[in-house]
Amino acid sequence: QRIIRTMPNTPCLVGQAAVGLAPGPFATEEDVLIAQALFSGLCVRVAEKDLDAVTALSGSGPAYVYIFIEALADAGVRAGLSRQVALQLAAQTVKGSAQMQISTQSHPAVLKDQVCSPGGTTIAAVEALEVNGFRAAVLSAVSAANQRAIEMGKAAALTEKEKEEVNKK
Repeated sequence: QRIIRTMPNTPCLVGQAAVGLAPGPFATEEDVLIAQALFSGLCVRVAEKDLDAVTALSGSGPAYVYIFIEALADAGVRAGLSRQVALQLAAQTVKGSAQMQISTQSHPAVLKDQVCSPGGTTIAAVEALEVNGFRAAVLSAVSAANQRAIEMGKAAALTEKEKEEVNKK
């Protein structure tokens, strides 16, 4: 059968998808082009074995970004901004930063360093993020989602009796 498995994400709803496409062995190049045409945004061809990682990164990724936007807006409110202004600025900051990385193809560390001035506010904030485990929390979240995707994939292939055993855990 000519099958292409895909893992889109919810920004697909606004034409900004990040999609992993895994063509099966009998899928043609035309099939891949048709599948890509179904989505607006970025479509990346991956191996079937990598779909769990795609699920963990970009499939679940919007939730991570929304949490970050919410936390950034909360911090703005804590600093004295109205909720509306803080949320607008937080969301646009994420959107603009993502677009800058996509447009320039610069490594995120290079772009971060362009914002951090010696002894400045941003480098103090970056230190606080590192001390409080921001990077580790993101790595852990994606790893947990990847592991769960693997478990769910295995469970889908189990017999009914085997599923009952897994669900007891």
